[in-house]
Amino acid sequence: MTTSTVRPTSSIVQTKWAWWAATFFGIGRLGPGPGTWASLATVLLWWMLSRVIANHMSAVAVVVTCVVIAIGIPASTRVARESGLKDPGFVVIDEVAGQMMPLIIAPLRWKYLLASLILFRCFDILKPPPLRALERLPEGSGIMLDDVGAGFYALLVVTALMKFWPAL
Repeated sequence: MTTSTVRPTSSIVQTKWAWWAATFFGIGRLGPGPGTWASLATVLLWWMLSRVIANHMSAVAVVVTCVVIAIGIPASTRVARESGLKDPGFVVIDEVAGQMMPLIIAPLRWKYLLASLILFRCFDILKPPPLRALERLPEGSGIMLDDVGAGFYALLVVTALMKFWPAL
């Protein structure tokens, strides 16, 4: 945006929240690897929240994931438009949503939390089929849904770990 462009006040306020949400309160500005920082922050925040809310953690995780997706799609759309980038690296709300997926089922033990982090980041980086196709969806949908898909893959593997390697 140039300094000569005048925008209504409501648009500026909305833009600010979109940038804060899309960068997960500025974590997207950390480097290197802002997506990994956002995933790590998500796991740590989830673990801290679990100490406060001990019951119904899976239900809470589903609600949090849905809220992050619902906020993330319009926020990342706006930020992508304003930055002029199709999938800006500093937009990390998609990593937050994706990382929440395996946390829906992962036991709150450090080995499972670490496994969910590593699995999600691997699937997010490698983008096995059909995640590349999801990435090509328009604007915020494409930004968000490929990571949600990577999170779903991580959720499936964490579920298998729980069944076949419960001592983890």
